[in-house]
Amino acid sequence: MTLTTVIVEDESAVARLHRRFLESDGTCAVVGMAATGPAAVGLIAETEPDLVLLDIYLPGMSGLDVLRAVRAARHRQPEFIAVTAARDFASVRDARLAGVRHYLVKPFAPADLAERVAEVARELAATGDRALDQSEIDTLIRTTAAVPTLPKGLSVETLAAVRTAVAAAPWSSAAAIGEVAGVSRVSARRYLEYLTATGIVRRRLDYATSGRPGARYGPADEPLP
Repeated sequence: MTLTTVIVEDESAVARLHRRFLESDGTCAVVGMAATGPAAVGLIAETEPDLVLLDIYLPGMSGLDVLRAVRAARHRQPEFIAVTAARDFASVRDARLAGVRHYLVKPFAPADLAERVAEVARELAATGDRALDQSEIDTLIRTTAAVPTLPKGLSVETLAAVRTAVAAAPWSSAAAIGEVAGVSRVSARRYLEYLTATGIVRRRLDYATSGRPGARYGPADEPLP
């Protein structure tokens, strides 16, 4: 299934990069791009796409206001994937409540976006416009509304900050990643160990340091240095 897609991004170079990536394997056909909030609302109403890639920080009106305007309209409703630098609690919560399917914090690995687009494509191809049975409804509701369950003491916002820091400074120590993310070394290490356990981050030991080898952390798809 090819997803008709709208890209909402105010940085033209980033928008073009998204377009090339989405169209590279035939999964998506980009039917339009918008650089402002008002333009996005009009374009989505005009094209009625399957999928919208949505930035939150936009001129004219925010991506969250775009979401609200689209959800209030009577036209066909698309799936949304937020691709944004916004990682505050209010933005994440409001996006989820407005029905954002996935929320990717910039910078992210292309594989992360590909995985989420593929999930949307699989779901739309499997269900289409046919009537769903109860088990399919239960699965869809859980997938759409569920919030990731984190170990006690960890927060979604800090997890996103640490993950972004790993992408920005791959194969750095917990202290260095914590500095980028704005948290202590001890806190950073807790989040890094969780990300390592879930397969998002890889850990390697640096034997070049004196004494005990130090741990370095990088994205799971990043080649070892």
